Amino acid sequence: MQIKTGRILLASAASIVAFAWAGSASAQAFYLQEQSVRGQGRAFSGEAADTGVDSLWWNPASIGGLQGGEASIRASFIRPRGEVVNENTLIVRPGQAAAPVGGENVSKNPINNGVLPSGAVAYGFGRVAVGLSVAAPYSFTTDYDADSWARYSADKTKLRTFDIQPSIAVAITDGLYIGAAANIEHVDAALGNYLPNLSPLLPDGHQNLKGKGWDVGWSAGVQFHDGPVSLGLAYKSSIKHKLDGSVTIEGLVGPLAGQNRVVDAKAEFSTPWMLIGSARAKMSDRFTLNAQVVRMGWSEFDSIDLGAPLNQSIPENYRNSWTWAIGADYELNPQWTIRTGFQRGITPTRNGDRDARVPDANRWNFSAGTSYAMNSRFTIDAAASYITFEDAPIDRTTAAYAGTPVQTPILVNGELRDASALVLSLGARMAF
Repeated sequence: MQIKTGRILLASAASIVAFAWAGSASAQAFYLQEQSVRGQGRAFSGEAADTGVDSLWWNPASIGGLQGGEASIRASFIRPRGEVVNENTLIVRPGQAAAPVGGENVSKNPINNGVLPSGAVAYGFGRVAVGLSVAAPYSFTTDYDADSWARYSADKTKLRTFDIQPSIAVAITDGLYIGAAANIEHVDAALGNYLPNLSPLLPDGHQNLKGKGWDVGWSAGVQFHDGPVSLGLAYKSSIKHKLDGSVTIEGLVGPLAGQNRVVDAKAEFSTPWMLIGSARAKMSDRFTLNAQVVRMGWSEFDSIDLGAPLNQSIPENYRNSWTWAIGADYELNPQWTIRTGFQRGITPTRNGDRDARVPDANRWNFSAGTSYAMNSRFTIDAAASYITFEDAPIDRTTAAYAGTPVQTPILVNGELRDASALVLSLGARMAF
């Protein structure tokens, strides 16, 4: 039986989505928003309107008006929990009736614990300030067992994204700042999933994909400060990523055995744009209210475009979505500040298009934090968040060997249940 390589690889290519996307712990789909411990303490409710390097990721105008230097460094420990449960997933092998997919019916905690580092530095002189932030906004590791019911959709996935953001800000007048930045991003990803052989009596085959790439986007923002009120508006562009990598297929037997090989592969996809608006109002000398709304342009992630030898475009059907947050800062004394806030996030994934590699859902984020100024130049920040996810269906139908005589549909019917995440963060800020 002759089967074209490009078509048999389509089953693995459909999973190339995970080069950029998989369930994350804290914001939406794959996006990790822990780029400020100060911001986390109030559930990221005022970052585009606040000043200093801790808001640089959110708004390059945040360093406008800065005189002298400021630096920050932070790390977040992320502990996700939850179950991806099989309800009635079926596999339809060629010439055979639909049958249960088999395997372990409950995959517990498939998203691994992780540590997310970030940092920033800036220096201002006169009306101009320059800065640099380093972040890892899209990073995760998932690990399903080899006998999981979800093995044909997801096995092991690792994604590391590094964002380097050089920024410049100008004080147009006292209290009016504008800023611009480049976002230089490096993606390094690896993922795997199993392939069914044609007989249910045979062990599964396996595929593994790897890819890397550098690409560039941009950010721009403005801030306005007038007495007790601060307003901020920022935009972060979509980034079109181009990855060079390879696909390794092994363990196929019988008519499929000739497809065991290593093949070079390319992929293109776009990250979402972000429009961020926030406000801060100082209600008294000690108490500040914060509010922030983020519109995320997830519709940019409408497909994965695959180059030779695959030459396919895979629809993803993500939708634009929102997050909004409210929080507060309260100065107990000149040394201690406490914060709290909550955030609502709407998933960009749709029912009917959600798979085990992206077990995302609507969520609530409840946060608290504190800062302690050891002296006029050095401050320690700490924050904790508890994130709870709604139950959501895992129901995206896939097909191994799509478009060939041995096309093998996987009729996915599962659910994300009892999902949550704990995020603990520690950081420090220093003026120089």
